[in-house]
Amino acid sequence: MDKINLAEKFDLFQETWTPKIISELNGQQVKLAKLHGEFVWHNHEQEDELFYVVKGTLKIRFRACLPDRQESEVILHPGEMIVVPAGVDHLPVAEEEVHVMLIEPAAIKHTGNVQHELTKEQLDWI
Repeated sequence: MDKINLAEKFDLFQETWTPKIISELNGQQVKLAKLHGEFVWHNHEQEDELFYVVKGTLKIRFRACLPDRQESEVILHPGEMIVVPAGVDHLPVAEEEVHVMLIEPAAIKHTGNVQHELTKEQLDWI
């Protein structure tokens, strides 16, 4: 039951698109990540994913998942969050460095159903 200071945790790493685990609860992991640039289109077939922006502005693009829907995007500012439902194709984009907290099932892969050079098989605890 130790308190966690997010700013101190963010100071412990510089890599982008490499989530770091800071806590676990009820089968979920709380992760921090620094984002910069464009990630990869992906989805998480069975898992929802929560993005909470701590610093910066994050754009998340969504592919049309139904025939009557068009591609869309949401822009998140510090203090804002979104839950991306399971199975929804999404593409995070950070034009400047963004700090996010993620809450997601422990078994989730951060590139979802896509194998990519950014895919990390093992995430570090900090």
